[in-house]
Amino acid sequence: MELVGLETLWINTGTLCNLACPSCYIESSPTNDALVYPTLAEVEPYLEEARELGAREIGFTGGEPFMNREIVPMLAAALGRGFEVLVLTNAMRPMRRFEAELAALPSDRIVFRVSLDHFAPQVHDAERGAGSWTKAVDGLLWLAKAGFRIAVAGRRLGEEADARNGYERLVHALGLEPEHLVLFPAMDSAADVPEISEACWEMVGASPAAMMCATSRMVVKAKGAAAPHVVACTLLPYDPRFALGQTLAGALRPVALNHPHCARFCVLGGASCSG
Repeated sequence: MELVGLETLWINTGTLCNLACPSCYIESSPTNDALVYPTLAEVEPYLEEARELGAREIGFTGGEPFMNREIVPMLAAALGRGFEVLVLTNAMRPMRRFEAELAALPSDRIVFRVSLDHFAPQVHDAERGAGSWTKAVDGLLWLAKAGFRIAVAGRRLGEEADARNGYERLVHALGLEPEHLVLFPAMDSAADVPEISEACWEMVGASPAAMMCATSRMVVKAKGAAAPHVVACTLLPYDPRFALGQTLAGALRPVALNHPHCARFCVLGGASCSG
């Protein structure tokens, strides 16, 4: 997959999270520190490179980004360089610790995408833990009241046909007007998926240019590493086949779509993490 142009640079803030969800593709949890916290000083050179390469957006993901104590200075650094900013969060206690600091940021160029595993509270709590629904929705409402642009990310479970309608009913009931609602396919790296060939693009009505690795890269810092490095996309932070070196300039080479996530999430699932 050729890089069409760098539109989004993702910063992985570390794999630690206040939750341990069975379906988490990156296996985030309160104990998984396979990817450690990058510092502001380590992130800033990548922001400079991204600006030089014409990127439009900086995305922050984890783990839970607000577990990293330098997250707000990182957001400010990205905003200060003129980027649009997208933050993926569960909007729970780690984020709420930073209410005052967040309120001081310009709200018009940040989108907070809040993860809700289902539009039904009991299904969400079965995945994320008892009481997590109430806390997540409370955080989502706080963001909206504080004037931030918001989005909602959910999952399509099995053959559930009315998932989008369910989420739309939910945000309407909450009185919210999200920037977008994105529903991701179920992720299972062990599940068998069809092999992707050139003929697949026309068959599934997809374009190679719409794939994340055509427009995105992600910075991660592996545990024990002296410095961060760049990987092909948000879904593949551990696989060495998708590690592309320590600089963005060196990470602009083509990427092979030879991982199950490439087929299930991007090509067949039609999903993208970017805003």
